Amino acid sequence: MTADATRVLVLNSGSSSLKYQLLDMNGGTRLAVGLVERIGEPASRLVHTPLAAGGDKRERTEPMPDHDAALKAVADELSEDGLGLDSPELAAIGHRVVHGGLKLTEPTVIDDAVLKEIERLVPVAPLHNPANLTGIRTAQRLRPDLPQVAVFDTAFHSTMPEYAARYAIDVETADAHRVRRYGFHGTSHAYVSRETAKLLGKQPEDVNVIVLHLGNGASASAVAGGRCVDTSMGLTPLEGLVMGTRSGDIDPAVIFHLERNAGMSSEEIDALLNKKSGLMGLCGDNDMREIRRRIDEGDKRAALAFDIYIHRLRKYIGAYTAVLGRVDAVAFTAGVGENAAPVREAAVLGLEEMGLAVDARLNAERSDEARIISPEYARVVVAVVPTDEELEIANQTYALVSS
Repeated sequence: MTADATRVLVLNSGSSSLKYQLLDMNGGTRLAVGLVERIGEPASRLVHTPLAAGGDKRERTEPMPDHDAALKAVADELSEDGLGLDSPELAAIGHRVVHGGLKLTEPTVIDDAVLKEIERLVPVAPLHNPANLTGIRTAQRLRPDLPQVAVFDTAFHSTMPEYAARYAIDVETADAHRVRRYGFHGTSHAYVSRETAKLLGKQPEDVNVIVLHLGNGASASAVAGGRCVDTSMGLTPLEGLVMGTRSGDIDPAVIFHLERNAGMSSEEIDALLNKKSGLMGLCGDNDMREIRRRIDEGDKRAALAFDIYIHRLRKYIGAYTAVLGRVDAVAFTAGVGENAAPVREAAVLGLEEMGLAVDARLNAERSDEARIISPEYARVVVAVVPTDEELEIANQTYALVSS
């Protein structure tokens, strides 16, 4: 890698989408961001914003039958801004990979062995790892000479002790089928826990933080001295908090009950718990802004959905306070966590004996910056810390290839 190679392209490949950001690691500047959606459909859509060039957002709608075509379209847009993928300034491509299992717990330069391991984990991440593999192989074909780095959602949670990671089922069966708690949103939890320590003026190793990543997908983590010791998502991203369309924690016997008494197949139950549950299942909306609007208009179903959401959230705050023993901060992040002041207020309401409180004025203020929203007297800092998973992936990628 040459000294002037300071750019990293971050790719997040979905089954029919491709999100990307190009960053210059000499200052962490975003040069371009974009999204390709509806890949494989007649009217695929690319939205590209050249931040460094100060240009306007550009959109194009055309058939993109596969990820090869999508990434080539992205390359064309970047070239138009003088940011082409053939530039000697491009140091590496960093890929978000959802599941790394027990073997892939660090950012890793991708080779055939790594690809095989990601593929081996498809049964425990059937919706995500295949799409991630597609993005990797597409990028390899486009730039076979360039280091490709995988950064895993599960990696940050690999520090959990065995007593937190294991389920209480037969050990041989669990090991044979890789059944354990892996956790997800790891790049977000890693970034936010470090940024929270910085907000407190301390080093990560000196701070215990509960991170609440609240978006359409939602997860909590207990981070002790910079290391994850527990997290709410498990074998899959279904476990834990109430989410936009996912149930979160549920009695596993519900599955057998629905199979035996409702005649539902495993595929139907899977769809129910992942796509028709959570806030959507409770009130027909998974947008917190719409739910709050309905509550203000007296909608009882929306109010109940909100209360269930908050009840689960408070349970995890209490549980992770017990896990950590000492909590220095609770950090809210992601779409809901960063923007929904009523969620933050309700989540800590009544927890004053645990040292938690929010200042109404500070909580109501909107900002893109990390900020403290608890009153000075509160024993535990409550903070809003915007997440930046793409920057985290870029940082980990660049650190690896430049070392």
